[in-house]
Amino acid sequence: MAIVRYAQSTLPTEYGDFRIVVYRDGTDEHVAMVRGDVERQEVLARVHSSCLTGETLGSLRCDCKAQLDLAMARIAEAGAGVILYLLQEGRGIGLGNKIKAYALQDQGVDTVDANVELGFDPDQRSYRLAGDMLKDLGVGSVALMTNNPKKVEGLAAEGIEVVKQVPHWVGENQTNKDYLQAKRRRMGHLKE
Repeated sequence: MAIVRYAQSTLPTEYGDFRIVVYRDGTDEHVAMVRGDVERQEVLARVHSSCLTGETLGSLRCDCKAQLDLAMARIAEAGAGVILYLLQEGRGIGLGNKIKAYALQDQGVDTVDANVELGFDPDQRSYRLAGDMLKDLGVGSVALMTNNPKKVEGLAAEGIEVVKQVPHWVGENQTNKDYLQAKRRRMGHLKE
């Protein structure tokens, strides 16, 4: 199913004004936060998955909110860029399954094995939507803010040239330290 550009407006934020563009994919809605001219090459970009627990409820189990905030600040400073906010909670397993994975982590299972024990791949996310959204926005190529090499590979598989990977490390705390270490050790995430 193809995505459809559904709505857009200006969204004032603490990082200045962004243009918010809502896309529909069936019944799901995903967002592009755009600042400045992105119809060019090497656009500063972040592909970000929704995280209700971290971004809305203040969980310290992850670094999602800090990564989103850093991406908005970097784009504001650069004057142009795009954040794709995709409804892919829990690396694509959904909110309920993410909470089940949390319960397994509470018993000492790491984040990768928790997903596997629940019958999922360690990372179930698709980058088709991200590729389609970037193409619709006229983005030629990206400088991708991510620590996750799978995002680079996923965008490339969708025909988006990733000119460079921009490390997006925001630090760790006592609660998420083991989680982030497992992602680096088992999934190849960067720490810089």
